[in-house]
Amino acid sequence: MSRIGKRILTIPNGVSVNVEGNKVFVKGPKGELETTINENIKVLIDNNTLKTECSDEKYNNFFGTANANINNLLIGVSEGFTKVLEMVGVGYRFTLKGQTLVIAAGFSKPKEITIPKGITVENPSNTQIIIKGIDKYLVGEFAAKVRATKKPEPYKGKGIRYADEYVIRKVGKKATK
Repeated sequence: MSRIGKRILTIPNGVSVNVEGNKVFVKGPKGELETTINENIKVLIDNNTLKTECSDEKYNNFFGTANANINNLLIGVSEGFTKVLEMVGVGYRFTLKGQTLVIAAGFSKPKEITIPKGITVENPSNTQIIIKGIDKYLVGEFAAKVRATKKPEPYKGKGIRYADEYVIRKVGKKATK
């Protein structure tokens, strides 16, 4: 059995969980989310705890995934998720224009990316953005999409990176005499 699937999740204050068939609905102060789980996995709610149970051994690989997805929903509606991206390079900058993120990263024309629904982007400085949302998948996907426009290169370290990311630097060519 999965160790992650066996863990007991605590439901935070102000969050309600409803199970209808194989769908789990979570409602909290930041919003509402839902997920679909395998029909062979049962979700048991008791007081402020939530537990998943697997009815058959051959569905064990869905067991831990269902527990982790429900945990992400509980964290999302109560606290939310954030990703911080930084840009390194001369003349590189982020600009917000309504629901569009404009990225100037050494291209002939700035790249424009539409911000999806359910995500907010803050721009504390022109080289940093903070992506916030309640859906972990959406926040991570949008952050990866922004980072993919100009990945950090290993020689000078220029490009878009996560705030906690360490870029391994390579030594360039050396002139010999």
